[in-house]
Amino acid sequence: MTFRHHFMYLVFALVFISQSEIQAQLETNKPTKMASKLIQPPYLKAGDTVAIVAPSGILKSRVGEVQDAVKLLESWGLHAIVGKHVFNQFNHFAGTDAERCEDLQNAMDDPKISAIWCARGGYGTVRILDKLNYSKFKKNPKWIIGYSDITALHNQVHNEGFQSLHAIMCVSLTKDLNAIKESVETFKSAIFGNPENYTLKGSNYNRVGETSGELVGGNLTMLHTMLGSKESIDTSGKILFIEEIGEYKYHIDRMLQSMKRAGYFDDLNGLVVGDMSRMRKNTTLWGTSVEQLILDALEDYDFPITFNMPAGHEKDNRALVLGRTLELKVGKEQSTLKFSE
Repeated sequence: MTFRHHFMYLVFALVFISQSEIQAQLETNKPTKMASKLIQPPYLKAGDTVAIVAPSGILKSRVGEVQDAVKLLESWGLHAIVGKHVFNQFNHFAGTDAERCEDLQNAMDDPKISAIWCARGGYGTVRILDKLNYSKFKKNPKWIIGYSDITALHNQVHNEGFQSLHAIMCVSLTKDLNAIKESVETFKSAIFGNPENYTLKGSNYNRVGETSGELVGGNLTMLHTMLGSKESIDTSGKILFIEEIGEYKYHIDRMLQSMKRAGYFDDLNGLVVGDMSRMRKNTTLWGTSVEQLILDALEDYDFPITFNMPAGHEKDNRALVLGRTLELKVGKEQSTLKFSE
């Protein structure tokens, strides 16, 4: 080998080593996503103001429920304002993307607003996520409240570093509030600073164990939709809550399998399964219960799993503080969920 060849080989080796060292250093210094504790927005007190917005589906013929929501808040000593575009109609949505975003952004930016209550879910929140700006929200954080399609917003708020509230929405209200007593009471307790702990009825499907971690999650379809985007949740060391409505069992399995292949459950500490409502029947039956389906899909993991959490698309939809540390104890006879102080 000539001197020239030796020299070129030496240069190549040094460049390769240097690049490898730089890459190793970058990997070492790579920040852990959401490593810090999430910020808890101030709890509400009498005299505070709640903004009602509609980031998703159309509120056709739902004026009465929104008016009932305003009255409910006022009965708790709170003020309520309704976004100017809430009752707009644009195809499937409660106004155009720009209109729905405007109402939500205005509520996020207004320091006089203490909480943002979503009027309904449906579909549409994902269309406005990239339009939202959190710079003013971070200076005056407030509770984001809702479920179902609002899971997309919960994910974003979580990844911005803040807790939020998975709870009933305006269209969840009924004329007789006794019919949804637990939903209303746990919602009120949570926004005023006393989130409920829960004792769940047992299930033979429960995977027994004890764990703790930040509670994250929401609607399964929306969690699946977020995969690969910056709104996808890092579930490492956390407890995941899921619920669903109107899906075939094979759809549930397909979503779980996709999430599994994406590493969603690899470092998960525990799973809380809420309502799986109005499951659709395929012409070719799945062959097992949805509980067994979930256990089968997650058989490669050993974290505790509890069923029977009354949260989701049923009348009994109890409030859960997303982003708050939860102690989970799962048994066959019962499970307990206790939020940290």
